[in-house]
Amino acid sequence: MTEKTLILVKPDGVERGLIGEILSRFETKGYVIEGLKMLQPTEELLAQHYAEHAGKPFYRSLVDFMVSGPVVAAVLSGDRVIEGVRTMLGASDPTTAAPGTIRGDYGRDWDEGVQKNLVHASDSPESAAREIALWLY
Repeated sequence: MTEKTLILVKPDGVERGLIGEILSRFETKGYVIEGLKMLQPTEELLAQHYAEHAGKPFYRSLVDFMVSGPVVAAVLSGDRVIEGVRTMLGASDPTTAAPGTIRGDYGRDWDEGVQKNLVHASDSPESAAREIALWLY
């Protein structure tokens, strides 16, 4: 089943020069990049994106981290792309992410109260549709 997902290369991935490496892994897997944009996220955009986390203890540090530098937003498509991308990313915690996954190979531990795990990926078709509309269209 062909579907679409949003990925965000977060400020730590951009700062470390990992955009090409990360996107290359998805292309090598056979996923198609249908849209690509580098931008500096605003607090307003992040408030919409992370609305379900508003009020949680980590929310403020997450938003501060995400506005700290540019991000790359990409729409990927392919057969079961949501599941596949999330598997390729590995566990959210870079310390426990398996070697061979993006976070396992390149992620770092917590820094300044924020987990620097390089990439966000949509977790469902509904989230993907909402997030793609927010970030790219």
